[in-house]
Amino acid sequence: MACSPENNNDSDFYYETLPISGVNMPSVFQFGSTQQINISYFKPTGCHVFNDFYYQSDLNQKTIAIITAVFPNQECEVFDEEMETVTFNLEVNEIDPYVFRFWQGEDENGNDVYYIIEVPVEN
Repeated sequence: MACSPENNNDSDFYYETLPISGVNMPSVFQFGSTQQINISYFKPTGCHVFNDFYYQSDLNQKTIAIITAVFPNQECEVFDEEMETVTFNLEVNEIDPYVFRFWQGEDENGNDVYYIIEVPVEN
């Protein structure tokens, strides 16, 4: 039967973390405000769909990466340079500067590489 779970491979997917290629955000935050942060990444195929942000917060240090859902059983176009931009909002509720670590992939030794931005906060 075509609708049975064992024959329905179209819903199979897995998650893949993709490197961040660009960030657009204010150079200074205002305390008590909500700041919009735009993050760009290269989408390798049409099978990659933005799912969520990997977001780890340790006081004012924020580590961020892009998580996509990948649907490998679909016929998808392969992209050369398909840039996608996603946005999240940050509530500025600390007076100390924020340090962002945007994951950019791994180096040749398998170590994580980050684009680091420190943003001061004005009261």
